[in-house]
Amino acid sequence: MASAHSIPSIEERFEFTSGAKRNLIIGGAIGAALVVVGIYLAAQPGGHHEAEAAHGAVNAITGHAAAASHEAAGHAVEEHHVSWLTRIWANIWVNAVYFTGISVVGMFFISYNYLAQAGWSAVFKRVPEAMPAFLPITGVIMLLVFIFGGHDLFHWTHSEVYEVGGPEYDEILAGKHGYLNTPFFVGRLIFYFVAWYFMWRKIRQFSLEEDQIGGTELYDKSIRLGTAFLVIFGVTSSTSAWDFVMSIDPHWFSTMFGWYTLASWHVAGLAVITLTVVMLRERGYLKAVNSSHLRDLGKFVFAFSIFWTYVWFAQFLLIYYANQPEEIIYFIERFRGHGSIFKAPFFITLFLNFFLPFLVLMTRDSKFTHSILKVACWSVIIGHYMDFYTNIMPGSAGDTAGFGPLEWGFFIVFICGFVWSMATQLEKANLIPKHHPMLEESLHHDIA
Repeated sequence: MASAHSIPSIEERFEFTSGAKRNLIIGGAIGAALVVVGIYLAAQPGGHHEAEAAHGAVNAITGHAAAASHEAAGHAVEEHHVSWLTRIWANIWVNAVYFTGISVVGMFFISYNYLAQAGWSAVFKRVPEAMPAFLPITGVIMLLVFIFGGHDLFHWTHSEVYEVGGPEYDEILAGKHGYLNTPFFVGRLIFYFVAWYFMWRKIRQFSLEEDQIGGTELYDKSIRLGTAFLVIFGVTSSTSAWDFVMSIDPHWFSTMFGWYTLASWHVAGLAVITLTVVMLRERGYLKAVNSSHLRDLGKFVFAFSIFWTYVWFAQFLLIYYANQPEEIIYFIERFRGHGSIFKAPFFITLFLNFFLPFLVLMTRDSKFTHSILKVACWSVIIGHYMDFYTNIMPGSAGDTAGFGPLEWGFFIVFICGFVWSMATQLEKANLIPKHHPMLEESLHHDIA
């Protein structure tokens, strides 16, 4: 059904104003200041939780409390000197992994829309198209963190665990050594970012050239490239989740973890897309985006919040009723381990990622109301940051972790950098792809 509303001009150029740049610089400076304060507090005597209590709480469940307490007491001084640095590495890793996922979901979104030959999203396609520009930043950061802080974050990087007959020998890790070894890990990490970024650069090139010459040839090429990306991402989204997150707890495993991480990345990326579209509209851009577009974006955030919760609960329930020690330890660490540092974030994650967006986006009109969409999207963005925090921190920083100025500081720094990257890309082309073959359909999108 054709929309009755008048179609505004599709000639729109985003301006990354000096005021916006100044605000992002101020935001980044505030984040950096919080990081400095957080480092100072973490480095103070007593600025971390005692290793004895944390290790004892977790290992009592598995019958190793006495040995763990003895080991913790023997390394108490060493723990004090390295804990604050481990916490820094872990925080950088959490944010880099999280914003890598949000960035690559921009490519994921436009790829499955190309494959479906969907027309509704054409008017705001430049928004998800701008998101993967941040991938080189997070890729370099993750590579550097692994090189300089990998021993602090990943237990499997220690050579002594593979020495047969040695005191630190670990039979389980030795069995996984063919996959979990430093050269192969670094090779996979580089491959992920090169493949994702290269394919985005090509599809971005096709999109910008299409603005100049029109026709359907570049659109057809984009469909083929987007389809190829979906095949590659279908594999690498899972393997990267194993590498970036699950290998931090190398004794634990879940066959659902790839889907779980993709669901988390995807809904966070959808929230970023929706929030960006709303904020651009409020600043006078994207006049061609109507309530039907917003309602569909709201449906995406609503639906995939439920999907993430389904995967979360399915993974949890299977492990809960099986009650295998090598599996339940993952959740025990988050409920009762490490001085219960992670218990509150664990349940706050459920509230922010499911209950709040589910309740506020349930009605039809809420899905195109700016204020409600902003509340739901910010809830999802912060909630899934906390999701990755609870997935990564217990196995990396353990009892040295916390949730204070250091955590919020790094999050603010990363989000300011991500917004700067997006804004730079949005400024480079017309906000609406003028010669997209599905543009006319998108301009008249109406689901009244």
